[in-house]
Amino acid sequence: MSESHASPARGRDGSGPGDGARAALAGAQAGLLAALVAGGEAPPGFDGERLRIQAASLISKRRGAVARLRPDLVVLLGDGFAREFEEYARGRPKPPGGSRADAHAFAGRLGEAGRLPPEPEPPAVPRRWSRFLRRP
Repeated sequence: MSESHASPARGRDGSGPGDGARAALAGAQAGLLAALVAGGEAPPGFDGERLRIQAASLISKRRGAVARLRPDLVVLLGDGFAREFEEYARGRPKPPGGSRADAHAFAGRLGEAGRLPPEPEPPAVPRRWSRFLRRP
């Protein structure tokens, strides 16, 4: 015979056995995530020094991705790139959109601080070519 996969009995409020444990686990996971990527305190039962090392490793990984996507920022900031990126990333999780969004946000922060040179003007199109480049 086939085995029944009926769900455990639920109370009037919709709660069931194990819901408290799930909520506690979710809270612990949220605390761990906050400690790793958002500068939060180490949750109880975790070694704060190890979490600090892991958080630094995650920032380093993000920094490498941003450096690959925006080598111009590495050149612009020179030896200060790592320090500047760490200041930006510490306590700030990677934005939705991944590494490209992270690179864009980092460049935006530098721009707001006046650390980026102005965007160059596009080169003027010679008059003889302008008629070919116009849209009908």
